[in-house]
Amino acid sequence: MKLLRFDDAAGPRLGVMANDVIVPLDALRGDYPTMLAVIAAGDAALAKIAAVVDQAADTVPLADVRLLAPLERPGKFLAIGMNYKKHVAEAEKLGIAAPTNQYWFNKQTTCIAGPFEDTDPGVSQALDYEVELCVIIGKPAKSVDAANAKNHVFGYTVCNDVSARDWQRHSPTFTVGKSFDTHGPIGPWIVTADEIADPHGLDLRCFVNGDLRQAGNTGELIHNVWDQIAYLSTAFTLEPGDLLATGTPDGVGAAMNPPQFLKVGDVVRCEIEGIGAIENRVAAPAAK
Repeated sequence: MKLLRFDDAAGPRLGVMANDVIVPLDALRGDYPTMLAVIAAGDAALAKIAAVVDQAADTVPLADVRLLAPLERPGKFLAIGMNYKKHVAEAEKLGIAAPTNQYWFNKQTTCIAGPFEDTDPGVSQALDYEVELCVIIGKPAKSVDAANAKNHVFGYTVCNDVSARDWQRHSPTFTVGKSFDTHGPIGPWIVTADEIADPHGLDLRCFVNGDLRQAGNTGELIHNVWDQIAYLSTAFTLEPGDLLATGTPDGVGAAMNPPQFLKVGDVVRCEIEGIGAIENRVAAPAAK
């Protein structure tokens, strides 16, 4: 299923994308008022949602709504750096040493934005893009081995790990430069794990104003999704709704010669095979 959140001027609602229209889940609002509640309930919630979709009498045209980030604010939003070999190579040219372990950083959850929401560059003068497959944790995971990691995945979505490169270097953790407001657009929906048998063969691409900047395949991940979950859960518990951005391929603006950072008016489109696409325009910085 493709689970989403939308607003049709009546406030945020949950829905399912089915046959090119949205089936609202208003009938389940008492049990599952938020997407986080759906994720926490897992298979039980999905069974009830499937029944609503099968009996759907009312639908909403996609063109009549505004899609919201498919997940409200999760407990954690984690991202792994330099997880594609060619991206490691271009980072090394910028003086960034290749990591010897999985290289994780936080994106503060306040950065989450809708799939078609404008990106506010804020004070950054070096705004960049990174298309990434994003994993949504379904069942709590603590000390999970790679062989069982897939049992803890609820679904997948598209992420643009928007990066303020100038501020990213203010701290070795990257967190500040990765967490500006609106710098975490996700969507357009969550594709449940049953629809993607193996997340390690998906093409992903990023366009800026229609020009292809990044093209890769998740089969090229240095540390695959299962290894990522195993590594993180060795240190701490991953909880339902936690987001894991799994890495970006080469082609980022900072690595171009000369660097090609985003400017006001640019439109960034990130797409992943089997999931969908998000598109975000760089807006003028918000007034202080």
